[in-house]
Amino acid sequence: MAEDDLSGVLDAVGPRLRDTRKRRGLTLAQVAESTGISLSTLSRLESGRRRPTLELLLPLARTYDVPLDDLVGAPPTGDPRIRPRPFTRYGMTYIPLTRHLGGLQAYKQIMPGRPDGPVAPPEQRVHEGYEWLYVLSGRLRLHLGEHDLVLGPGEAAEFDTRTPHSWAGADSEPVEFLSIFGTQGERMHVRARPSRE
Repeated sequence: MAEDDLSGVLDAVGPRLRDTRKRRGLTLAQVAESTGISLSTLSRLESGRRRPTLELLLPLARTYDVPLDDLVGAPPTGDPRIRPRPFTRYGMTYIPLTRHLGGLQAYKQIMPGRPDGPVAPPEQRVHEGYEWLYVLSGRLRLHLGEHDLVLGPGEAAEFDTRTPHSWAGADSEPVEFLSIFGTQGERMHVRARPSRE
């Protein structure tokens, strides 16, 4: 970030702090009591006569219950979209949904239909990790240990990949499903909203 850009960002923090405090309906005295920051320091921060520091902004973000980025007007962190490049393996099309190969890996998989009917699932495999499957369309036949299961649209399965497993289309129709795999056995955790610490 250029020096002029940095000065502009820092100059905008004071008015942003004042607006945030007023939207919360708080006085400078109430914020001083809540944060432990002196009344004069808060006043100078809001008027732009004092440069903001992390030590001052963190307690303010906590008091106002906003991310630190909101107080400083941080620029967007970049385009989160990925540009997947599909590839074919074992007659299936894989569309990567994650950017990096480490950690959890997510794919949309498309298994073409077979006019001559379903094929037997391949030989079961065993390896380290944890897998989660979600069927989007078609029917997926999952062999998991001694179980022979058929998953339809909207159904999901999760399993430790040390359990012998394999899958194939359950009939002659194509199957589309999502697959999330963790090489170190990470289980999937879904959180509806961020937790507050």
